[in-house]
Amino acid sequence: MLHAYPSDLIPGTLIRRYKRFLADIKLQTGETVTAHCCNPGAMLGLSAEGSRVWVSKSNNPKRKLRFSWELIEVDLGEGPALVGINTALPNTLVAAALAQGAIPELARYGEVRREVRYGTNSRIDFLLQDEGGATCHVEVKNVHLMREPGLAEFPDSVTARGAKHLSELAKVAQHGGRAAMLYLIQRSDARSFALAADIDPAYADGLAAARSAGVEVLAYACQPSLRGFETVFPIATGLEERNAASAPVPVARAALSS
Repeated sequence: MLHAYPSDLIPGTLIRRYKRFLADIKLQTGETVTAHCCNPGAMLGLSAEGSRVWVSKSNNPKRKLRFSWELIEVDLGEGPALVGINTALPNTLVAAALAQGAIPELARYGEVRREVRYGTNSRIDFLLQDEGGATCHVEVKNVHLMREPGLAEFPDSVTARGAKHLSELAKVAQHGGRAAMLYLIQRSDARSFALAADIDPAYADGLAAARSAGVEVLAYACQPSLRGFETVFPIATGLEERNAASAPVPVARAALSS
């Protein structure tokens, strides 16, 4: 188990999500509550009125909103699937996965530091270091967009901050360091990953440049459940490996309809 909810989640029905961080939810008891929505993104396909959702409840009396929206059930034609909407969780999940050696590409590093300053006014999500002093800079991005069954995509909105992170990683690689962009997918129905280049062409260009500089791209999906997040597993990125002797290859699928 990578992350367990401290108490049982409470089922409900989504009434509406608004002001980015608020959601009105009718609990199974009949009570309507306003829950914190820990997700600043567009949440395309994840905020439909009437959707089945689950919330957690905090026992902290100082919290203004006692409930937090955690999961939503979706169905793109292949049966119900759970999606984690809490964007504060991916780094926690990756930290647990690293501790368990569940990401083989990053398993040889014994020291893991978080939120380390580097570049130009930036912080890297994870700075890994092995016994010999070699390091790897790892940036993590949350993924939950899906417009085609099985295909997880990033981003779900324009992200200038994400493009900046790619540029910083590219500089690390250009100076001989190891750098990796890790996409963490909070969906039980993900089988592959691609860029939503139609949503943010600049980000797609930024990833192409970063890969050319030597930045590695990893995509891992986790298994949400009502208890927590069970495990992570690698999925195909849809990004062809570059060969130094070959011409550049596209880093994203053709644009998909919204």
